[in-house]
Amino acid sequence: MIATASRTENALIQHESDTASPRHLLDIDSLSSADILSLIGRAEEMRRVITQRSLKLNNLQGRSIFLLFFENSTRTCVSFERAGKTLGADIINVSIARSSVEKGESLLNTVRTLNAMAPDGLVVRHPCAGASNFVARHVDAPVINAGDGSHAHPTQALLDVMTLTIKLGSISGAKIAIVGDILHSRVARSDIIAFTRMGAEVVLAGPATLIPSIWRQARTGPATRGRNNVPAPKVHVCETLSEALSGADVIMPLRLQIERQKNGMLPGLTEYSRVWRINADRVAMASPDALVMHPGPMNEGIEISTEVAHGGSSLIEEQVTNGVAMRMAVLERYCRNG
Repeated sequence: MIATASRTENALIQHESDTASPRHLLDIDSLSSADILSLIGRAEEMRRVITQRSLKLNNLQGRSIFLLFFENSTRTCVSFERAGKTLGADIINVSIARSSVEKGESLLNTVRTLNAMAPDGLVVRHPCAGASNFVARHVDAPVINAGDGSHAHPTQALLDVMTLTIKLGSISGAKIAIVGDILHSRVARSDIIAFTRMGAEVVLAGPATLIPSIWRQARTGPATRGRNNVPAPKVHVCETLSEALSGADVIMPLRLQIERQKNGMLPGLTEYSRVWRINADRVAMASPDALVMHPGPMNEGIEISTEVAHGGSSLIEEQVTNGVAMRMAVLERYCRNG
């Protein structure tokens, strides 16, 4: 029998955030540090719920949330589905392979059709940058970006900050090394914004062809002031992996996104792995208690060794668990009144 919430848990169910949020979650830069902390606090409460496997909440009972994934996904799609169902929502997975998209229907007509079904929320993943913003302009329901091209992945950034905050207490002042295919990684872009917004220093390392030009300009150190005289993010591009890892508190290797790359960006996977793979010897270059993260999916043996991926310093499985909890917090905040 599914357990119902106790009186104490009813306070959890009736929780309302005091922090104002935008209608949609399209990118992490729409959130202030206070927004991020509020969502982390709520997600930590949700994590306690999901560890009690028999407990279900009714926070989103009667709400219908559509999962519209134009790209393959395991972690993100399943975690959103688990999150919504644990909150009592009706989750509708829109199978693109069996939809009219396969018959040539445009994204606009697809979302207009779905909008006519009056969903309370749309979770969208699409291979084109800006797709979730486009959808948000043409539907009445809140839209949550589950990844758009190489642009953004806000819920991944939120769960990454949550994971490190639980482990470290605060990431303010922490040195976080992101290594690999920065150019094509929507996770890297969102994480850079989230980590620096919460006071961390981010260092980037990887082949020069896979570092965006905006960050390559920071090789000599971050600018002290940005647009409108606002302090620039603490981001630095390192010439070598050893420089990036020296003193790092957190190491995050990224998957090589071969499907998004053009010819000539790399000499080959063997050479890439030799120079940039995170293994035990390279983790030893970092701080003594350095933590290892990975947004997934992993190509073990290429960007990360098996011993590191499943070793004592790895937070990768914690990221997966926290992903469900954070997506519960996000769905509750954005879709409760959708």
